[in-house]
Amino acid sequence: MSEHHKMDAPDHARRLDDMAQGLIGTAMDRPDGPLKVSGTATYAHEWAVDNLCHGVLARATVPTGRVSDVAAQDILDRPGILAVITDRRLLRNPAQGGAGEAPVQDPSRIAYFGQPIALVVAETFEAARDAAASLRIDYEETEGTYRPEDAAFETPEDKQSSQGDLDAAMAQAAHSIDVTYTTPGHNSAAMEPHGAIASWDGDDLVLRGSYQMLKHNRKEIADSLGIDPANVRLLSPYVGGGFGSKLGIAPEAVAAALAARDLGRPVSVALSRQQVFETTMRRSETRQRIRLAADAEGRLTGIGHDAWVSNLPGETFAEPATQATPFLYGGENRQIGFHVARLNRTCAGSVRAPGEAVGVTVLENAMDELAEATGVDPVDLRRRNIPDTDPSTGKPFSSHTLRRALDDGATRFGWNQRQRPGTRREGDWLIGLGMACATRVNILAEARARVSLTADGRAVVETDMTDIGTGTYAILTQIAGEMLGLPLDRVTTRLGDTDLPPGSGSGGSMGASSTGSAVYLACRNLRAQIAARLDCAETDLTLKDGKAIAANKTTDLAGLSDGTLTAEGHIEPGKTREETRQATFGTFFTEVAVNAVTGETRVRRMQGTFAAGRILNHKTARSQCIGGMTFGIGMALTEELMHDPRDGHIVNRDLAEYHMPVNADVPQIDVVLLDERDDWASPIQAKGIGELSICGAGAAITNAIYNASGVRVRDYPASLDKILAGLDDGRG
Repeated sequence: MSEHHKMDAPDHARRLDDMAQGLIGTAMDRPDGPLKVSGTATYAHEWAVDNLCHGVLARATVPTGRVSDVAAQDILDRPGILAVITDRRLLRNPAQGGAGEAPVQDPSRIAYFGQPIALVVAETFEAARDAAASLRIDYEETEGTYRPEDAAFETPEDKQSSQGDLDAAMAQAAHSIDVTYTTPGHNSAAMEPHGAIASWDGDDLVLRGSYQMLKHNRKEIADSLGIDPANVRLLSPYVGGGFGSKLGIAPEAVAAALAARDLGRPVSVALSRQQVFETTMRRSETRQRIRLAADAEGRLTGIGHDAWVSNLPGETFAEPATQATPFLYGGENRQIGFHVARLNRTCAGSVRAPGEAVGVTVLENAMDELAEATGVDPVDLRRRNIPDTDPSTGKPFSSHTLRRALDDGATRFGWNQRQRPGTRREGDWLIGLGMACATRVNILAEARARVSLTADGRAVVETDMTDIGTGTYAILTQIAGEMLGLPLDRVTTRLGDTDLPPGSGSGGSMGASSTGSAVYLACRNLRAQIAARLDCAETDLTLKDGKAIAANKTTDLAGLSDGTLTAEGHIEPGKTREETRQATFGTFFTEVAVNAVTGETRVRRMQGTFAAGRILNHKTARSQCIGGMTFGIGMALTEELMHDPRDGHIVNRDLAEYHMPVNADVPQIDVVLLDERDDWASPIQAKGIGELSICGAGAAITNAIYNASGVRVRDYPASLDKILAGLDDGRG
């Protein structure tokens, strides 16, 4: 049986509030946790597959041009070398998230330094690695474009918008800000590198990989190979982090599949850390100009946001840095400009919280500059500019919690202790407080899930949805246990297999609300089946601790049916998405210490207050927020992809040189989750939270640096050399 629900109207029933088991919202431990910490969870490159051989990608050592020759025979005579794959179906770069079709193929055309060209396969990984490193490849080089300042920018018409007259508003404003900020490229740097093991059974491919959106990835692999998606099975039960890098299929998967078919035996391809940096998605660098016009009281009369980003030629994705500007603050005169450069650098795509991660950060820096110019407290300035409706469309918000988050965060943090810039000092350390708002668009995606209630009173949840470390195993278990009145040890959740119903995938902070809603709908159908057997209305049925209570009669779920009861839930977005502006909101408050001698910055305190609809699991939601705020520390202080201007190659392509925050950089982080229900967002009133907590986090830190030292760093990250230069210039 199936229950289909299209979100065409708000769901005011809030049925999860009526359930009796008491699992939803609790800080339940992850069912997969013991497997992961004990090393028994099987990740992509850890499957024990008989007769396995190993492939290593050989990659371009020039940035642009064509391959004229691959000297395969020179290494095929070596012991243990099985093949050199130069198939035109090999991928040049990964698929964009949700593409559902093959990305750019034909590696003989070189678009960036480090692009995959061939796959060397051997009996051992070491032999394949050595042969790939020594494989001679001849090129016909061409000129490329490697620096944004050398590129011509495209201006896509669908990404520009304007209302009123921003230039007039700026000219007439009592106070105005016109500032430009730059952010560097970022890498997802997930703990688990990309890996794939491919094997064939006749015309059927089984690929064990590390991917976030299996229903799309299946189509991408099939299209790349020219086969029917029905002949592809993807297995990805555990993913060691993604952050966008595993949204689309990547070169190692297609290379493994092609080699395995040619050789008639399983092939494993794992990327080194350097290869991960060079062949998977980067976040584009940005240049962003913010213009703010305000009256004497600091109320916005105009807002402008222009963004310059980059990508490879032919790629449609462009970092949506202006995504939140149309709705975060009021102001009747508005202008959005968007510009894309074509560069010969690695492919740009989604990195955690694409758009708002860098866009809201810069907007919140500009708001801090406006607060300084107007003499209005930064928290009060933001309160004054919260719109009643989406100022760009006039649509109502499905819910709006920014004011609550501002009030809660300011009180808890002790914002009233903030002093004027450069006035608080402890020895050599200048102390400052900073804040910023957070927002992220909310997405409900189509998803399916199957739930079965066995004759012995146990539930099994099944969907191809993946768990990338976010807690999917936990929350789907909780939803099923809550709806069916079962203790957690009587619910099993199976994920990461394309033989199961297609969930939403893990990306865009859509997984919990989307696939969670599908599980909820399946369980609602099962409740109706149980009620029919007990001859009562479903709304009169109480399920708790494996028992059904109806009309003062208690019945064990075990033995209720001779066989297994099964239902499938199917959720689709509908009119509520078009009729309302759906977003999540929050705030960050931070205390930093800036060394007046060295320019070093230390984050001493950091607090985040967030609202994202119904919180399904307090522990996993809090962990996601801590992770996002840690991303913000990295963005503010250390993280920066560096490209050689001569050929565009990434200079800092490993975790030794790409400086992510470590334990010593991260203070104790305080996270507050506000209670909220958004009836327009999903049948379970939940919204996404995984990415919200990075959107603006870096701005709270750099705003605190300004409050501590008087130095305004507009070129991220705020490394000590930039701060020290400001201090030396006498601005501290």
